[in-house]
Amino acid sequence: MTSNGAAFEQLIIEAREWASQDPDPANAAALVELADLAAAGDPAAGQQLADSFSGTLQFGTAGLRAALGPGPNRMNRVVVRRAAAGLAAFLNDALAAAAPGTRPRAVVGFDARHNSDIFALETAAIFAAAGIDTFLMPSALPTPLLAYAVRALDCDGGVMVTASHNPPQDNGYKVYLGRHAVEESGRGAQIVAPYDAKIAAKIDAVGALDTVVLAADGWTVLPGSIATDYEAAMSGLADTANFPARELKIVLTPMHGVGGATAVSVLNAAGFTDVTLVEEQARPDPDFPTVPFPNPEEPGALDLALAAADRFDADIVLANDPDADRAAVAAKDPDSGAWRMLRGDEVGALLGAHVVARLASEHAGDAAGGVFANSIVSSRLLARVAAAAGFAHEETLTGFKWISRVPGLVYGYEEALGYCVAPGLVRDKDGISAAVLIAELAAAAKAEGKTIFDTLDELYLVHGLHASDQLSIRVADLGLLDAMMNRLRVRPPEAFAGSAVETFTDLAQGSAQLPPTDGLLYITRDQSRVIIRPSGTEPKLKCYLEVIQAVGSAAELPQARQAARAALDHVLDDVREALGL
Repeated sequence: MTSNGAAFEQLIIEAREWASQDPDPANAAALVELADLAAAGDPAAGQQLADSFSGTLQFGTAGLRAALGPGPNRMNRVVVRRAAAGLAAFLNDALAAAAPGTRPRAVVGFDARHNSDIFALETAAIFAAAGIDTFLMPSALPTPLLAYAVRALDCDGGVMVTASHNPPQDNGYKVYLGRHAVEESGRGAQIVAPYDAKIAAKIDAVGALDTVVLAADGWTVLPGSIATDYEAAMSGLADTANFPARELKIVLTPMHGVGGATAVSVLNAAGFTDVTLVEEQARPDPDFPTVPFPNPEEPGALDLALAAADRFDADIVLANDPDADRAAVAAKDPDSGAWRMLRGDEVGALLGAHVVARLASEHAGDAAGGVFANSIVSSRLLARVAAAAGFAHEETLTGFKWISRVPGLVYGYEEALGYCVAPGLVRDKDGISAAVLIAELAAAAKAEGKTIFDTLDELYLVHGLHASDQLSIRVADLGLLDAMMNRLRVRPPEAFAGSAVETFTDLAQGSAQLPPTDGLLYITRDQSRVIIRPSGTEPKLKCYLEVIQAVGSAAELPQARQAARAALDHVLDDVREALGL
């Protein structure tokens, strides 16, 4: 027998052993069938089986996320039970060290994806058996509500079962820490290093599956008032004293996710009563039947919402991803008369300027102690807006686990449609609270006979037209990412779009401001910026481009837009050449 043959036989044995222990009868039956097909010589079954058992799904700062299915490299009840047991052990050890004699507290939430409720219920049962005071959300609710509950209920840990805007076959397990389990800056935020490694070590130390105990009861199912409390807190962000306009026709899509009812309730309570849900996408559906990829950034994802906006003569479209932690905005572009979704950087700047205006109204311009922040790959426009108003500004690594930890944060965003407008309430991105402020600034513009594009142009006139674009290169072999990054380190580009590179930073070296991360940053003489980094979650190389055009008057804006687009296209060509594409 060859070594390959022996390995294949071992794979079949492992699959049958897994099936005998899997608490999910459907998964177990599917796995037995797959093993039988593979053993009979079906190559597709053999490949699927090999991938499912090719390794163990790794727990990191994003928690767990993968396709549903049997095996250690998939999301299933076995993997989730082990993760829950490891997290419970971590919380018990953390509390024993930080607050001896205090029982840990944890809250568990879930969205409407396949198996989310089962994964959440079993997590609660394992936490309860481990002596943790455990709270379970009463129904499928948005991720920001779980982040809110970690702080509102003074919990040491939080779990959200969600795969956010991934395809329907996926699910995930997102972890938050709070109270005694983490330093103050991380209370209510997603985990960062070294907590991920500490939790992963506890998961690895979990014994045989039959040693993981699930309590029959002992956890508390939260009342519906937890959602009511969140809704009241988010609608309470409305500043009707300084921004009273509320006449705005909104079309809203929750993208088949769990945010629809909550978002409508919050917007209505904030004074925006003309909200129409996209009927075909209004109710939670784990199969996401109208969109192949339930992400507002994907081409075609907003087609139904834009069609509804035309029918109802709406002013803006708001879209949340399925777990409602992100928000997208579309409006009619006055230049073309066509509906256009705004880029995350455009919304990030608009919200930043609106937060500045709100704070100026509340505190008579006193900016002391307020910090604005965005990820390093996001636009530099927010930094200029903040500086002009006297606020401090910080750049962070990509991800809200970093943005939300900025001391003194009053507003933070990242270009991937994530906005944190109320860090004292939700220390994470929140597409529902962001929707309140987006509606508020859009209504204020409408009351003055303007659109949000006009408001954006006003920022450009003061700070320069900031235009951005992205290039994503998907690879089949992860080794190609290293090869492309090495190519750039060995032969760094000397110019982009004819402008010489004046600053080159290898982000892997780290700095006083940023921890090390695999990425390269270039700034040219004309202030064009290129950042190239491997994706943290997908086999992709991601390139972030930004150019800045000075604008002297409103009459110059059309020409500046054309020049910015041409410059971006030139930079894109140079990036492709530098990568050998």
